[in-house]
Amino acid sequence: MNMSEKIRAIRKAEGLTQVKFCEISGLALSTLKNYEGGHAEPGLQAILQLTKSQRFEKYTLWLMTDKTAPESGQIAPGCAHSGQGSKDSGLSERNVG
Repeated sequence: MNMSEKIRAIRKAEGLTQVKFCEISGLALSTLKNYEGGHAEPGLQAILQLTKSQRFEKYTLWLMTDKTAPESGQIAPGCAHSGQGSKDSGLSERNVG
């Protein structure tokens, strides 16, 4: 999975529209559309900007290394919450967060 695909996976896991994702992350909407459309790959500055957002910092390790550390709060999009305030991952009986 390339960085553009990872960004889209994060946005989808968080249940956000492109507009809302951009409001939270600070990325320009046109930039996000270029990433998700496969027309550009995000550079280090864009990744740093994304992971500085409190909502998305839990994906930092996965973005950079494809690894997770749930005990440290570092997860992959498949482990993201199922909605606002939910602690169930939707994938297992185990609580996350």
